[in-house]
Amino acid sequence: MDVPVPEAKAGALLIATRKSLVSAGTERMLINFGKSSLLDKARQQPDKVKMVLDKIRTDGLGPTITAVRSKLDQPIPLGYCNVGSVLEVGAGVAGFQVGNRVASNGPHAEVVRVPGHLCARVPDGVCDESAAFTVIGAIALQGIRLVQPTLGEAVVVTGLGLVGLMTVQLLRAQGCRVLGIDVDPSRVALARGFGAEGVDLSSGEDPLQAAAAFSRGRGVDAVLITASTTSNEPVSQAAKMCRKRGRIVLVGVTGLELSRADFFEKELSFQVSCSYGPGRYDPQYEDKGHDYPVGFVRWTEQRNMEAVLDMMAAGALDVGPLVSHHFALGDALEAYELLGGDEASMGILLEYPGGEVGAGRTVVLAEGGWVPDAASPIRNDGGVKPVLGFVGAGNYAGQVLVPAFKAAGAALKTVASSGGVSGVHVGRKHGFAQTTTDAATGFSDADINTVVVATRHDSHAGFVCDALAADKHVFVEKPLCLTLDELQEIAGAYQTASYTAGEGGSAPLLMVGFNRRFAPQVQKIRQLLGRVSEPKSFIMTVNAGAIAPDHWTQDPAIGGGRVVGEACHFIDLLRFLAGAPIVAHSAAFMGTKTGLISSDKVSISLSFADGSFGTVHYLANGNKAFPKERLEVFCAGGILQLDNFRQLRGFGWPGFRSMKLRRQDKGQSACVAAFLDAVRGGAASPIPFDELLEVSRVTVELVDEQ
Repeated sequence: MDVPVPEAKAGALLIATRKSLVSAGTERMLINFGKSSLLDKARQQPDKVKMVLDKIRTDGLGPTITAVRSKLDQPIPLGYCNVGSVLEVGAGVAGFQVGNRVASNGPHAEVVRVPGHLCARVPDGVCDESAAFTVIGAIALQGIRLVQPTLGEAVVVTGLGLVGLMTVQLLRAQGCRVLGIDVDPSRVALARGFGAEGVDLSSGEDPLQAAAAFSRGRGVDAVLITASTTSNEPVSQAAKMCRKRGRIVLVGVTGLELSRADFFEKELSFQVSCSYGPGRYDPQYEDKGHDYPVGFVRWTEQRNMEAVLDMMAAGALDVGPLVSHHFALGDALEAYELLGGDEASMGILLEYPGGEVGAGRTVVLAEGGWVPDAASPIRNDGGVKPVLGFVGAGNYAGQVLVPAFKAAGAALKTVASSGGVSGVHVGRKHGFAQTTTDAATGFSDADINTVVVATRHDSHAGFVCDALAADKHVFVEKPLCLTLDELQEIAGAYQTASYTAGEGGSAPLLMVGFNRRFAPQVQKIRQLLGRVSEPKSFIMTVNAGAIAPDHWTQDPAIGGGRVVGEACHFIDLLRFLAGAPIVAHSAAFMGTKTGLISSDKVSISLSFADGSFGTVHYLANGNKAFPKERLEVFCAGGILQLDNFRQLRGFGWPGFRSMKLRRQDKGQSACVAAFLDAVRGGAASPIPFDELLEVSRVTVELVDEQ
């Protein structure tokens, strides 16, 4: 796939790849999963099946099928063992310079962007071929650190793939006696060549007897399981091999139905190793660059990578015998055919052409390039044709927003994503003319008159201001911004753009994706309420569901938290139905004595200028069997109840009993269509700018006052 060069980001390195190593276990597993049928996928992931069933109950079958297909259709960059040269050093990254050779966990690609803490400089004495094994070596080393071996101990390594054979060498370098076990005689021979004793299971050798003899009848001190299998046998076998209070560490993948008796009688310890070491999957460490103090965490994943490279430089770790095949990048498919075939292989290296990188920051997707006059299926009647530049190509953009804009007749010119892969995928799927990793392309392109912002929340305000300054119409997915200062900047940018347009000109439109107010059943509620002059009472219950504390939406600096990032939808909804300004607001957040996150369990009270009031109960501690979104309106002796934007019921409401939809409709398509109609006709924004400011201000203030 031709993908634009990734955008350089703070905290990361941009690296031109020289070589990368195919991870036989992980990549074979991913490829086999990708090739399997939907039924087989379901069997392999019963937890995901439960999530799908829950979604069907709340959202309906149609939206669930669309979401599942879209998720399974997303490409995953393969690989995580990369060596190359630094092209660019992102802000905040120390210890690297342009031109440095580095090993990283970057995927198979000519140019990769990798967080600084997932990179390590390659010593001069280590060749690129060896350096490509660094991450695999760090996985092996982390397992060894958990075992905590001492000089002279007897340690078993079960599974002699790349990780296992590097584990053997590192244990030998640490002064341990090592017994390697595998079903492949050639791998057992390699282990013996590295100084271990070996057990060839294919020849019928008994591993328990071999371990007993190897440990001089005492039982081995520790077992490292580096095999990949669904069987429980490796763990059971490890327990039987160990001495009393022996240690077992699982580095690979096995069945985990453990025998209590095996572990109880010997007081064995069992631990699962997490990848390359401390810091793995910690966004504070990997994404934000906050290192662990060396005095408290001596060996992080980066320092493990450095240690592996030092062992290579010292000659204590030799990966040369582990290389079985070389392929040029252009022949990568042959490498994967080998990986999935019957021919024996070990370390498969991909080699890159070097020199200038083929793709720049922008890649053309449409044959023949961009043709403005033929780009849109809608013929204009003297109005403006919406020509779009999309910024962001994530799940929501690809599943919901892009299809909605396309269906409404917009011309799709450019889609931007910071990494490149998702932009190419979304661009090809929906017919964009080009994709880029340079968001500024959409602001500077004279053909583009409308920019859609669908990125992470902390970037919304900046992109909105840039688009307005470039005199583009803007549709930004909620929230509009995260802070009051950002809101003030947006108000200033909008005022400047309107002033620049002058009396005879057409000022750019600004729209936030508050789609709930455009849902057909909400429009019906608004119509019914229009017959009533007295104040209304609104109760909005959002059964939001829990999200992990380390998810980006929970981070106040990135996602703004769930009130700013999502509850703003429902504040806008009540503002729309009340049809009057919010004159007072308050929020009660659930107490934190239990240690739970409090910011996603909140009751919000709103008072409106017409005497109406509303409450939004945004709760992440409910049950999925209950409707996810329920709106209740009490007014003039009647009640309206809307569940999940599928069924609207009236109780004691003259002339209305129910309105049921075949599939859930939260108003996304109608919201987009209304915005594009305004762009074409030069009309006012479907949501007045003052209301956008009001809802955004109230939402941010609710959190600031917490």
